[in-house]
Amino acid sequence: MKGISRFARSAADASGARQWLTLTGRKTVLVVAHTVTYGKRLLDVVPLLESDFRVQCVFTVPPHELGDGTARFLHEAGSAVVPWEEAVRTDFDLALAAGPRHMASVRARVVLLPHGANFVKRLRGTPGSEVLGLRRQDVLLDGEVPAAVVLAHRDDLAALGRSCPEAVPAASVVGDPARDRIVASLPHRDAYRASLGLGRDERLVAVTSTWGPGSAFARFDLLLPRLMDQVRGTGDRLVVLLHPNVWSGHGSRQVRAWLRCWAERGLGIVPPDMDWRPVLCAADLIVGDHGSVTLYATLTGAPILMAESPEQEINPASPAADLALLAPSLSPVHPLGEQFAYAEAEYSAPAYEALAARITSEPNRFDHNMRALLYRLLGLGRPAHAPLTRPLPPPSAARVWPHSDREATA
Repeated sequence: MKGISRFARSAADASGARQWLTLTGRKTVLVVAHTVTYGKRLLDVVPLLESDFRVQCVFTVPPHELGDGTARFLHEAGSAVVPWEEAVRTDFDLALAAGPRHMASVRARVVLLPHGANFVKRLRGTPGSEVLGLRRQDVLLDGEVPAAVVLAHRDDLAALGRSCPEAVPAASVVGDPARDRIVASLPHRDAYRASLGLGRDERLVAVTSTWGPGSAFARFDLLLPRLMDQVRGTGDRLVVLLHPNVWSGHGSRQVRAWLRCWAERGLGIVPPDMDWRPVLCAADLIVGDHGSVTLYATLTGAPILMAESPEQEINPASPAADLALLAPSLSPVHPLGEQFAYAEAEYSAPAYEALAARITSEPNRFDHNMRALLYRLLGLGRPAHAPLTRPLPPPSAARVWPHSDREATA
């Protein structure tokens, strides 16, 4: 950490105190990760810059009530992490963030990105225009317009024009990196399933949950026993994908304690620092709520059952609202096996294709469009090669099922 602090001091010192660095005179980009969720989204962006010898990327973690584990996540990814107190005293050429908090304190031109699929949530008890991510306080930095506001869909641009019109000139419809990487990874589904230890005829049921009182996780004490009873003895496997804010808000130790009895019986748990997307690609059936992960599941062709979809929390103009109407709702009285069969028979891949198409109006273009935006703001010419959207790495079965799995589900 001392070396990183010295980097921050030297970056602010124009007298040449950076002599200890091997490469000097680089453009410097600060990546501001408030939470693990934000950090994961930003790690889809950084590869567009970090292989360029003209650019140095460093990370920082500002104060945030849901920031637990973020610095550790970045360190384990091999990132150079500058203490926040040093970062705000340093001049950078550009700053990337997936949220606006504290960004007015950063001494750089700021690029704001969304951290999930579209803008699917609104505040309870507010009109439809109070959409999280598009409110004035979500876009402006102490009243100032950032250098760029990144959007996934042209419909988001129209919504931004209604909620914060002065930010429209700074907005760019770029695309969605998570969507593009999932699509690029779907051809590797068999490899992901093999990596998870799944046999050809074994079905993987993925339970996805956002965070908050309206989430599926808030009902896990009722939902998981039914699902575990359903998969017991069938050869099916059950895995849960929880929003990192669940882990940060309650603490990893507490979340694992709540889930331990089911984990010991064969429940798979995707840790907050692990990429959930290859697991989603491997799933045969999704049980989800109104979070972004369930919406991304429409890309996979897997049938979806809705466990929770609180109308008052969903942006009515988003594809998540249409998904809540399209996907069958999990019934508390009918046998789960029958519901699974119904979802598979009645709601196959074509039913979700139109919803998946609404995630972005720039499909497979995020890397191209985002790199062009970043290099324009940095005042550099783009590298003379096309950016490559890489498939996701295989998931680790040992991290998802650390307990004895075959015996537990028998």
